[in-house]
Amino acid sequence: MRRLFLLVFVILFSCNSNQKENQNKKEILKSYPAPAPYFTAIKANDVKLGKPDFGDWLESHKEKGQSFEQFMNSKHVVPTKENNIIYLQPIGEFNLAQTEQIELVREYLELFFQLETKVLNKVSNDIIPKKARRIGDVGQEQFLAGFILNDILKEEKPKNGIALMALTEKDLYPKPEWNYVFGLASYRDKIAVSSMYRMKDETNPVLSLSRLLKIGSHEIGHMFGLHHCIEANCVMNGTNSMSETDKHSIRLCSLCQRKLNSGFKYDDVKRLGELADFFKRNNLTDEFQLMEKDISSNQ
Repeated sequence: MRRLFLLVFVILFSCNSNQKENQNKKEILKSYPAPAPYFTAIKANDVKLGKPDFGDWLESHKEKGQSFEQFMNSKHVVPTKENNIIYLQPIGEFNLAQTEQIELVREYLELFFQLETKVLNKVSNDIIPKKARRIGDVGQEQFLAGFILNDILKEEKPKNGIALMALTEKDLYPKPEWNYVFGLASYRDKIAVSSMYRMKDETNPVLSLSRLLKIGSHEIGHMFGLHHCIEANCVMNGTNSMSETDKHSIRLCSLCQRKLNSGFKYDDVKRLGELADFFKRNNLTDEFQLMEKDISSNQ
């Protein structure tokens, strides 16, 4: 009889706990208004992700995604009067074309996040010690991404900076068992590093630039609390290879745009127009057309 009483008590307690949890979820959902008309309008331009191919990010990483409510209830960075500048830290020896690309990345990130973005004075590769270097699978020198985050950027982060991203012309690796990584970010410390090494295409400089813009906005997006997107083809999609990066859109999907705007409070249509102008000036035709579709949806 006693066992039966305990079993009934456990079942009732479990039911009450589930009801309480469901009620909490409903309260959370009720606490945020419906998406503004802008986000409803551009949602029609979201492209649903298809089944991942073998070797793609979502084929090997079973991610759950991040709802708007989960984002809002997470600890994430928003600009303040004291901290509102994105900084880029070049590390290495850059040729003229790479230097020009860094300035374009600066301009793009300023438009993408609607925050002032500055390039710091470059530092030499000599700042990377031998213990944080290795030779890669095709003879290229690689830097340990975590060392750049923890031993360089943490110490150099400007006081008024909301985000700091290093750019290096050397290849990166995150840990010994990995071949390479395009970039790495620390959400907590608001720092990131991205490599230009695998972005280059000698026959197609426009493609090289597009790749660099994607990686830069993706890594800084993480610093502002955006998780990998599994809702649509989006710049916040995870990627395992350059071919997969090329497949992914440079555009933030409607959900990720809503998340970003929730704390930044910029003019969404103004942002689209500025990005469209940037893409047009730099011969990024496909990217320009994406912005034009979102602009048209709000007219």
